[in-house]
Amino acid sequence: MNDSTGLDGRREPRIVVVGAGVSGITSAHVLRERGFTDVTVLEKGSDVGGVWHWNRYPGLTCDVPSQIYQFGFAPKADWSKLWADGREIQQYHRDVVDELGLADLIRCGVEVVAAEFDDATGEWTLSTADGETIVADFVLCATGVLQNPAVPDIEGLDSFTGPVVHTARWDDDLVTDGRRIAVLGTGSTGVQVVSALQPGAQKLTHFVRSPQWVLWAPMRLPQLPGTAALLGRLPTVHEKIYQGLLWGSGIFADVVLRPSWRRKAVQRYAHLSLRAQVRDRELRKRLTPDHQPLCKRQVVSGTYYRALQQPNAELVTAGIEKVTPTGIVTADGVEHDVDVIVLATGFRAHDYMRPMRITGREGIALDDAWADGPRAYRMTAIPGFPNLFTVLGPNSPTGSISLQFSAELTAKYIAQWLERWRAGDVDRIEVTEEAADDFSAAVAEAMGPTVWNTGCHSWYFTESGRIDLFPFDRGEMIRMLSAPDPEDFTLHRVER
Repeated sequence: MNDSTGLDGRREPRIVVVGAGVSGITSAHVLRERGFTDVTVLEKGSDVGGVWHWNRYPGLTCDVPSQIYQFGFAPKADWSKLWADGREIQQYHRDVVDELGLADLIRCGVEVVAAEFDDATGEWTLSTADGETIVADFVLCATGVLQNPAVPDIEGLDSFTGPVVHTARWDDDLVTDGRRIAVLGTGSTGVQVVSALQPGAQKLTHFVRSPQWVLWAPMRLPQLPGTAALLGRLPTVHEKIYQGLLWGSGIFADVVLRPSWRRKAVQRYAHLSLRAQVRDRELRKRLTPDHQPLCKRQVVSGTYYRALQQPNAELVTAGIEKVTPTGIVTADGVEHDVDVIVLATGFRAHDYMRPMRITGREGIALDDAWADGPRAYRMTAIPGFPNLFTVLGPNSPTGSISLQFSAELTAKYIAQWLERWRAGDVDRIEVTEEAADDFSAAVAEAMGPTVWNTGCHSWYFTESGRIDLFPFDRGEMIRMLSAPDPEDFTLHRVER
């Protein structure tokens, strides 16, 4: 037990944050603002930024407008585009860390491989890949959703003699111009990389098992001239615009959370986007999904359909049977000769902290606790794991709420528990099974009328068939995370 007490009579908790992406940077800022002084952020990558550090494939662009895809505590007036590219977003994260003085809290290149709770001392011991051990009073898992690449299990993939690259681990030295490129995957990443690689390719073949709806948007538009100067001089106006955009995103909550005229309007626009850009009826038929628009993570692009209709591009909808040393064989018996295979196949989105080995009270392993899929009370706490919290944990992805807003709200919620520990009110904080079950039941009930529950199969679904999203609006999230509900927790005070 950490008994270090300051001159003011308060204990200072040793806090380790795992991950330095959106949620890790936010947590570090909130904790420093609340006066916590023993905070260490461990990041396995060579730089901060999380998904924006690991992903640097050609065409990488955020599908959320730049002026809302930013930290509320670190506004950026001078975005170059209305939808920023990955390189600019990564640099923004680096700049935020430097400008807010958070760099001294963050250790990059440190991968946490295990964390174990000691029942006797109430401490967590973290082990790193380099053999270091770190003792903490609290662990905040800010590992995000999109961190572990999903590699498809395709016969013969290892036998391919050319480059095979996953978009989340792009090789900057890879030459694609003048080559025959196969792209596997139809989400936002697949659409973006097809659009970027098609102009220079000898031939680009997009293998599409299940087409997705693609909303047209002018993704390459620059930010309006004069915007940066205006917002830079008038930070109050900038803040009002940001708050207005957060409020406006609530309209999209009405679209995804319940059937409404707004949902129908967006879905009609998805149909129009396809019909207006693809005039060839046969190709349009092959690009038409068998599910409702918005059921999967919505794809936005202004260039994909045009790229697919170029002479050097081909759409293949037959299933992949196997990979040979020189190509890909589809279920119709055709072998497609290719030089490069690009896997735009997404992530194991429900891993969260894993492959970290996390062991809680009485030796409970996280893998066992999550045998039926990941779950966390209000996205933050897991039964059996005292003094461990998740930031943007299970059920935290949303269809309408800014991740930065969610992360800041969650970090402030967790900070309230840490303040109670610092004041000496409590030593061990653990959510009850009943409270976690009640939250899961509320999520399941609220999921009923959502568009994600209309019949498609997407990465939102866990292996047990649950939809791992937040099916409530921003107001409900604020209500849940404004202040802790002590009756939902088992609180221990250790006698000294």
